[in-house]
Amino acid sequence: MNKKQLIHRTETIIRFSEVDSMGIVWHGNYAKFFEDGREDFGKNYGISYLDVYANNHLTPLVKLTFDYKLPLEYGDTAIIETRYIDHDAAKIHFEYTIYNKKTNKVCATGESIQVFIDLNRELILTPPDFFIAWKRKMGLID
Repeated sequence: MNKKQLIHRTETIIRFSEVDSMGIVWHGNYAKFFEDGREDFGKNYGISYLDVYANNHLTPLVKLTFDYKLPLEYGDTAIIETRYIDHDAAKIHFEYTIYNKKTNKVCATGESIQVFIDLNRELILTPPDFFIAWKRKMGLID
C-alpha cells in the first residue's frame, strides 16, 4: 500500500455574508468551504472539475459529513486543509480540517466522497482511464 499523501491548503477570509446573527459562520457554509478546498486541490494537482468533464465524466457528491469543533467568526481567516484519500474503487475521497489561522485551532473536520458518472449520468464502477493516469502521475500507483 502506497503511503504518499496529497494535501493542499486553501485560505479564505470569513465574509459578512457567511455569518449568522451571532457573528459566527453559519453551519451550511462549511459545505462551500469544503468545495473551495476541493476546487483548489483540483487546480493544484491537475484533477479539477473541468479536467474531469474534459474526460467525459462528472463526479457528484454521494457523502458529505461535518464535525464542528470551534466557531469561526466574521473577519477570521480559515485554512482549509484538503487531503486526498486513495482507494482502488472508482471514487474520489477527501478529508478536511479547517483551522483558524490566527489561533491554529481546529474549527471543523469532515469528509466527502464523489463517484464517477458518464455524461449520460450512468454510474461508472471501475476507475476511468484518465483517473488511473492521474494517480500514476501523482505517484499513488505504479
